[in-house]
Amino acid sequence: MKKALYALVAMMLPTALYASEANLKMPEGFASDSKTSILYWGFAVVLLGVLFGYLQFCRVKKLKVHNSMLEMGNVIFKTCSTYLKQQGKFLGILFLFIGLAIALYFGVLEHMAIGSVLLILAWTVIGVLGSYAVAWFGVRMNTFANSRMAFASLRRNPLDLLNIPLSAGMSIGVLLICVELVLMLVILLFMPGDLAGSCFIGFAIGESLGASALRIAGGIFTKIADIGSDLMKVVFKIGEDDPRNPGVIADCTGDNAGDSIGPTADGFETYGVTGVALVSFILLAVPAEYQIQLLVWIFVMRILGIATSILSYYINGAISKAKYSKVDDLDFEKPLTSLVWITSIFSIIATFATSYFLLKDMGEGYWLGLSVIISCGTLGAALIPEITKLFTSPTSTHVNEVVETSRQGGASLNILSGLVAGNFGSYWTGIVFFVLMLAAFVASNLFGMGDIFGEYYSIFAFGLVAFGMLGMGPVTIAVDSYGPVTDNAQSVYELSLIEDDTEKAKKEIEDEFGFTPDFEKAKYYLEANDGAGNTFKATAKPVLIGTAVAGATTMIFSLILMIKETLGINPAEILTLLNPYSILGFILGGCVVYWFTGSSMQAVTTGANRAVEYIKNNIKLDANAPKKADIAKSQKVVEICTEYAQKGMINIFIAIFCFALGFACLSSPANIGGNDAVCLFVSYLISIAVFGLFQAVFMANAGGAWDNAKKVVEVDLKAKGTELHDASVVGDTVGDPFKDTSSVALNPIIKFTTLFGVLAMEIAISDEFKAIAPVVGVVFVLIAMYFVYRSFYKMNSKK
Repeated sequence: MKKALYALVAMMLPTALYASEANLKMPEGFASDSKTSILYWGFAVVLLGVLFGYLQFCRVKKLKVHNSMLEMGNVIFKTCSTYLKQQGKFLGILFLFIGLAIALYFGVLEHMAIGSVLLILAWTVIGVLGSYAVAWFGVRMNTFANSRMAFASLRRNPLDLLNIPLSAGMSIGVLLICVELVLMLVILLFMPGDLAGSCFIGFAIGESLGASALRIAGGIFTKIADIGSDLMKVVFKIGEDDPRNPGVIADCTGDNAGDSIGPTADGFETYGVTGVALVSFILLAVPAEYQIQLLVWIFVMRILGIATSILSYYINGAISKAKYSKVDDLDFEKPLTSLVWITSIFSIIATFATSYFLLKDMGEGYWLGLSVIISCGTLGAALIPEITKLFTSPTSTHVNEVVETSRQGGASLNILSGLVAGNFGSYWTGIVFFVLMLAAFVASNLFGMGDIFGEYYSIFAFGLVAFGMLGMGPVTIAVDSYGPVTDNAQSVYELSLIEDDTEKAKKEIEDEFGFTPDFEKAKYYLEANDGAGNTFKATAKPVLIGTAVAGATTMIFSLILMIKETLGINPAEILTLLNPYSILGFILGGCVVYWFTGSSMQAVTTGANRAVEYIKNNIKLDANAPKKADIAKSQKVVEICTEYAQKGMINIFIAIFCFALGFACLSSPANIGGNDAVCLFVSYLISIAVFGLFQAVFMANAGGAWDNAKKVVEVDLKAKGTELHDASVVGDTVGDPFKDTSSVALNPIIKFTTLFGVLAMEIAISDEFKAIAPVVGVVFVLIAMYFVYRSFYKMNSKK
């Protein structure tokens, strides 16, 4: 089988096999080494994972559903498809920027053969297409699940309302990880050894580009629609998801654009980029005699993650069935929490057992040390959601504080209490990351990791923490995907108008489906489950952003090693706080994070302003107006959302791209300060990661608190239509771009900036380019500043 695959690759890529050297070369004879044979079994595990994902997909699709709900689910999918097609064209334009940079570096500055450059560009395209494809699958799966869940709510069986979105989420999570893993295994095992490292970088940049565009644009889109829809409840005193509101279908589309398409692409990228960071570090910093063993170990850990997640899903399902099959009410957060912890425990056990088997002959107990370090991350992936729930769960003290202060203080105190929750949440989440990374550092010292990984052993340990967080990646993605299904199910239920004539609907359901529907309990279940979905959407965000920061740290130090080799300098003498460029770089990184936050929220603000104006002028609430949703008007709201999502995205992307290239060029040794100037860009990347972590967690927790405070008012207090509800709606509209636009998009921004920054810095310090780099840097920074200007003054609400 191996010979056949090698022959196939050789026929497809004849020019690449004779390519020139790249900076990241695989160990000699890696693919044929006896230690790597275990990786070929990874393809079998991936195949089983794909089969699992497909079966879950079919299971959800085959569930019975009332025709009115099926119709609305299909309408939502069609609008999502239109949006995705437009984003696909947009991605093609953005790729030109990245493709030119990759061609410049590898083709012109590295003097690679054309075939080699084309191979790297091909993997960059595959990275973009991978993010796009899994996003498409995610939205198709979720739009199947939302209508089935809306109908299942009528059966008065809350366990079904847990299993449907969870099955959909597991299908997405497992399939996503399998696609990512098989592509990386192909690079690892079948690409030419002298080009595999460069293919990894190209692939990671491509998927990061795809995730950045889909996450940022999706986040802008969804919150324009959400705010436009929600404010109608305050202005016109209409109910949740009233079909006469043209913003409702756009909101459903946005739920998928922001909470399904964006996160799925983001998860795909996160999984890949973290792995590429560790692969790069191993190839640059680890002695040759250990490289094969460690590369095999990393990929076996990823293969095991699929198996442990699927096993945990079935075990948790059996426990949930035993405990909840006969209950009439269910705290939906409990089985989701148990799934996370079961997966974490199984992953840790598998880590220690497999590490012993693969690494025991390295001696000195290194297998134990590496197991402890990676398990810090796996434990963190379960612990961080518990911390997050303290600030975002409907039962938490902070969320109830938001509700209580709103009773007397209205929207003002609602907003202030939410800000408090965000700040406290950022503090405690930061403490957890500190403890996890400190534990990894202590373990790396205790087990003598410096003997293998050299003076940068602690950085590799930090990267392993991020890697460990993704050891239960399918489950993390699954609980994150749970939210958009529960959210859309509520909307589908209302849009179906099934309660317009309950007697007629009751008879239809009894005759066709054989059970008596409970309309009152159905709405209660859907609203309560949406609260759990909100909570677990919030819990996944700090896990993903944490992996971005820890993974970026590893990639940054891989960059430092490259700088060391290229310029022949001692990094310890340059990268110091005594170097003024350190502080300057930190300041620049903070500037960009805060500009990005404002820019993405400005796009939401202006787009929502346009959407609200259109909805106000076109909503028909008179007694003679049809109650059924007006598809044409809804499509117009979708067009407004898409327009401002893309306008906001183009400003953000070009500025981020130009800042990275510009600051890298200004860090060239040809600049004022000589080699000291290199520190500017390294500090900039570290600052982006650290500022981005705290800004993202703050905004995500504050937004989650506002969102579930509204849910408490609606579900527990049953206070819809009151002044308290109006205050909670206003707070939620503030929290919408906090949690679903700016915070979540900082994750791909950190990774894209770091990944592209590696390439940008290599261009800037190359012998043939560094002399003109300062001039080029000034030009690109000026271009970036122009798009910063555009992101407000050409995007504000003034007509």
